[in-house]
Amino acid sequence: MVPKTGGMNTTKVNIVKWLKNEGDALKQGEPVVELETEKVSYELDAPVEGVLLKIMARERAEVEVGGLLGYIGKPGDAIPTS
Repeated sequence: MVPKTGGMNTTKVNIVKWLKNEGDALKQGEPVVELETEKVSYELDAPVEGVLLKIMARERAEVEVGGLLGYIGKPGDAIPTS
C-alpha cells in the first residue's frame, strides 16, 4: 500500500520504477519501488521479509495514498482475489 508521506499533503503518487520483479525475494527494509509526488521522489522499502508475489500497480500508473501496489508473502501463498 502507498503510505502517507510524513508532513506532506499528498493524495496520489506515481510509480516511477519497480526495483524488484514478481518472484524476487525481499529483505525487510530493502528498496522495492520508486515513487514520486509533485514535489519529491523516493524509494519505498519492503515492510517485511518475503517474496514479491504480484505487482498490482504498473510503472507510470498513478495510485492514491492507501492504494494497493502489490502483494508480498511466502512462496506459494495465494493472492487475494478481492
